[in-house]
This record gives sequence, structure tokens and C-alpha cells, in this order.
Amino acid sequence: MIESLVDGFGVALSAQNLLFVFLGVLLGTIIGVIPGLGPTAGIAILLPLTFGLPPETAIIMLAGVFYGSQYGGSTTSILLNLPGEATSVVTAIDGHEMAKQGRAGAALGISAIGSFIAGTCAVVGLMVVTPLLVQVALEFGPHEFFGLMLLGLTMVAYLAGGSLSKAVLMALVGLMLATIGADPVTGTTRFAFGNLNLIDGVAFLPVVTGLFAFSEVLISFGSSVSTEPIRTRFRELWPSVADVKESIGAIFRGTGIGFVLGALPGAGVLVSTFLSYGLEKRISKNPKKFGKGAIQGVAGPESANNAAAGSALVPLLALGIPSSVVTALMLGALILHGMRPGPALIADNPDFFWALVASLYIGNAVLLALNLPLVGVFASMLRVPYRILWPIIMMFSLVGVFAAGQSVFDLGVFVFFGVLGWVLRLNDYPLAPLVLAMVLGPFLERSLGQALIISNGDLLDFLRRPISAVMLGLALAVVVSSAFLFAKERRKERGGLGELLHEVHQDE
Repeated sequence: MIESLVDGFGVALSAQNLLFVFLGVLLGTIIGVIPGLGPTAGIAILLPLTFGLPPETAIIMLAGVFYGSQYGGSTTSILLNLPGEATSVVTAIDGHEMAKQGRAGAALGISAIGSFIAGTCAVVGLMVVTPLLVQVALEFGPHEFFGLMLLGLTMVAYLAGGSLSKAVLMALVGLMLATIGADPVTGTTRFAFGNLNLIDGVAFLPVVTGLFAFSEVLISFGSSVSTEPIRTRFRELWPSVADVKESIGAIFRGTGIGFVLGALPGAGVLVSTFLSYGLEKRISKNPKKFGKGAIQGVAGPESANNAAAGSALVPLLALGIPSSVVTALMLGALILHGMRPGPALIADNPDFFWALVASLYIGNAVLLALNLPLVGVFASMLRVPYRILWPIIMMFSLVGVFAAGQSVFDLGVFVFFGVLGWVLRLNDYPLAPLVLAMVLGPFLERSLGQALIISNGDLLDFLRRPISAVMLGLALAVVVSSAFLFAKERRKERGGLGELLHEVHQDE
């Protein structure tokens, strides 16, 4: 492992890869700072720009964007009480209170230190846990891969947001898009309707860039942020020894919570921040201080979200299963760069895996060195009107989509799915299940076809194989438990509405 890591540093420290590590964390921080943008839209915008880069360089940059955005959101949360990213909502509770008390520097400093420690620990965990999972997963055949992909597809239940039915509908749309083009087993062209541009299917890049980047422009068009941030000086950024002593326990507890939850499907990164904050408040000797400037309320959640960002890569790299829409986009990026998702990814491309691990170590150090001196610069970006930002976003998106496919048709797909994404988001339809199904659909179909050929069409063969049977059982358990939980929530909502109507009737 140590030898492989040394080789990984040899690749990651090349001039090109080092440049893209720096570029990824810098852009990620900026994306985290800009309210409403976030890593999902940011990666969708930057994904076309990685076309033509070596696979390791492209994924190194996108991973930097992902975990860099987790830190960037804390800057605006503390200085402006304006979370640039959803995972920074909890940070704003005590972070902004500290800023109003003249302790913005301590809050920003402990946020950076906690993020660095958590990110580094998460990379160690990634380095140890992922190869162990791969050793088990190497025993997989078509039957087992079908069960694994089906289990991955059931994760739409965790990406549903408020409505399971809407999530299932979006997943069906994604599967329909995945069936356009050549059949993965027989090679027969389907649903192309005589259009030569659809023979190879609908390109992933214009779809995802339109859904997230263009729809974000349409939703945010004309908006701007003019709030004046609380200013802090570089010499004030270092927390005191007492601050560090108060925070060190929260940092490691947040790291543990974030690493475990980050690998789980759904909003693991977001949930880990709330759970960390709740834990710190519960075990604190002075819980009343929380909400009024408790430094543990900054240290714990910030450590949790950075650890979760690292551990989210474990199921993606070991099993080829994305645990969130961001990792689904990164899964799509792997496919675009000719990498095969799943256990074979690390077995066939060990240099790629260890270069990525090494780049995460480097990226965390760069984040620590980069963000503290540039806090004021990042905060000042919030005064840039959106009318200046949206043309830049559109330019990158259009140029990237066209460069990737050299096709005007792809630009039409980009515009169509941008408008569709805008309409869906306005009506609270989650986009993550569509992306997840579109990515996993071809692999699911290919594995099913291969398994049926091997077993001569005997469906019971899926249950005779232990790993396949376990995967199918887990998929069924996820579906049943999700349906039960959603039904329970619906009954609770109806019960609350009934009580409200009863009270109104009594008042009358």
C-alpha cells in the first residue's frame, strides 16, 4: 500500500496534475462561495472542459471541485450568514454569531483546520477501505453485477426529496433515455427514429450540463447578492490555543460521523452536519451556548462535511455505485473518459486510483494554504452581479458541450434539457434520480442480458448465487422500507392537517 501510494504521488506531483489539483480546489472554493451554485452545478459546468484530458487528470480536478466546494460554503456562512452550499447551513448558526462578536477569524481558522484534519483522515480511510471492498467485489459475475446495479438504482428512494412517486418517475425517464441507441447485447438500434445522431444514444454530457448548469441560469437569472460581508484580517485568522482545545474533540467526532454517513446513499454529507451539531450540543457542558457562538458548532459540522465528501468516493470507486448526484456526475465523467465503473476500475487501473488518493492529500494541503489568505477575495465575489456571471457560465457550457461531441445536435440537446430541468425544478421534481438511472441503465441492461445468456434464460439462477441473492434482497428491502417510510410521513402530514382543521372548526 505504501509503495502504491508513493507511486501515486509520483503521478499526482507531475506538473500537469499538480496544476489541475490547484485549479480544482480553487474553482471548488469559488463554487462553494457563490450561493445556490454548489458542487453539482459546478461539476456539470466544468465537466465538458475535462474532455481531452487524461482520465486521472480530469477526475483529480473534479474531485478537487467537490471537496473544495465543501470548504468554500463556510466562508459566506460565517461572514454573511449566507450558506453558499447546503452543507454549510449548520455552520452559519454559530459561525455567523462568532463573526458578529468579532471572532470571524477564529471561526474561519477552526473551519479550515477541521476541514484539513477531516479531509486527511477521510483519505486514509478511502485508501484502506476501498481496496478491501474491491477484493470482495472481484468475485462478481454478470448475475452479481446485475444485483449490484439494481441495488444502486433503488438509491433513487434516498434521492427523492419530498416525493417518492416523482423520484420514481424521474428514474423511469432516465432509463428511457438509456435505452436509446444500440442494444448493449445484440447491437440492434432502438428508438433512434431514423436520426443518425441517436444511433449511439443520447450523449450524457449535454443532458447533465443542461439539466444542472443551464437550468441554474434560468432559475437564478437576474439575481444578485449585495450583502456586505463582515471583514477580517489575515493575522486574526488563527484560533487561540483555548479555541483549539475546545474544538479538537468536535473535529474528530465530526470526522467519524462524516466518514460513515458520507458513504451511504442520499444526503449523507448534509445529514452528517446536522447529526454532528446535534451530538456536540447534547454532550456539551454548556448547551445554551450553542446558537450564540459556540466554536464546537463550527468545528464539528465543518469536519463532518469534509470527511463525508471524501468517503463518498468509496462506493463510487470500489463498486461503481454513486451515493449522491455529485458522485453520479463523477461516475459519468469516468465513463466519458473510458474508465469502467466498478471493481475492475481499481484492478485494471491501479495507477489511476493511487494517483487520485495522492491528489486528495495534496488538495487538502492546498486548500488550507489557499483559503485562509484569500478569504477576503472570495467574500468580495459575492458583490459580482449575476448578470455578469451567467454569460460566463453559458459560455463555458456551450463551448464544452460542442467541443466534446463536435455536434450541433448536442447543443440542441443541451438547450432542451436545460429548459426541461428548469420546469422540473420549478415543480419540485428531483433531477438526481434521472441522472442516476441514465448512468446505471446501460450497465444494468448489459449485465441482465449476459446473465440470461449464461443461464439460458433461467431467472431463478439469480437466487441460486449467494452474492446475487443478497444484492436482490437488499434492493427489495430498500424499496419496501422506503415505501413504508414515505407512507408513514404522508399519514403524519395528513394527521397534522386534520388536527389543524379540527382546531379551526372549534375556533369557529
